Amino acid sequence: MATAEGYARPELLAEPDWLWERQDDSKLRIIDCASLDRYRRAHIPGAVGLPVDGWLKDSENKLHVMGPKAFAELMEKLGVSDDTTVVAYDDNQMFYATRLWWVLSHYGHANARVLNGVWYRWISEGRPVTFKETVPEPGRFTSRTDESVICRLDYLRSNFDASGTQVLDVRPDGEWSGKTNDFGNKRTGHIPGGLHLFAQKFLTDDDRRTVRPALELRTLLKDAGVQPGKEVIVHCQAGIRTTQGVFTLRLMGWDHVRAYDAAMAEWANQEDTPLVAESELAVPNP
Repeated sequence: MATAEGYARPELLAEPDWLWERQDDSKLRIIDCASLDRYRRAHIPGAVGLPVDGWLKDSENKLHVMGPKAFAELMEKLGVSDDTTVVAYDDNQMFYATRLWWVLSHYGHANARVLNGVWYRWISEGRPVTFKETVPEPGRFTSRTDESVICRLDYLRSNFDASGTQVLDVRPDGEWSGKTNDFGNKRTGHIPGGLHLFAQKFLTDDDRRTVRPALELRTLLKDAGVQPGKEVIVHCQAGIRTTQGVFTLRLMGWDHVRAYDAAMAEWANQEDTPLVAESELAVPNP
């Protein structure tokens, strides 16, 4: 697990200096996960723009991650091969960058990093940008599905209350409590016994928006009740912020972490999945 001095898996992060020193490496591919409009206005030199929605969902079923064939075709179009190191960044709290990192992991591509601080840090530190688009040579990418990093509905039904499993909900407070329902779910609240830690808290509050130091992350996770040694199933509303939670846990050394990709968009719209809302937790007045 992570020590007070550092992360257990620092290689999951790419620092800006590390990236810049390797900008001419033919085996490195920088992927900008923001919108193509923002990419075309300004991006890191050498980066390619993601030509699809950063959610990377199946075009025929938006609950679930895009399929292996479609993802392989996308990676090949972006110049990613099986031996390519991918560095992802975005302009949205690391959510889309960690989403790409997780989908790469799901399809067996472990050689991927997230730029620490993403676009915020790059800009705030005055680093070079360009509007020139990079058009890469097509890659050769092989999807090798790893089911150990994803949680499906049936798996969560069977394991959400198991002694060796913890569910970590990384949605904002209102969604967790059930007070807000911005996405129009049939029901609100959280999974019984679930833990809560808003994903945005994993980043610093300054302009650089870097991942918090290991000691701070360890304290946040401990205070939320996340225990090392147990499997952790992370979810949000649609599986995007989920991946920031998965990434942080992996960075800190957790080995058994799954992303519930369909998340509350699925769970809260079933008829028989248990949910607890804040009103149900309130103690009635005597």
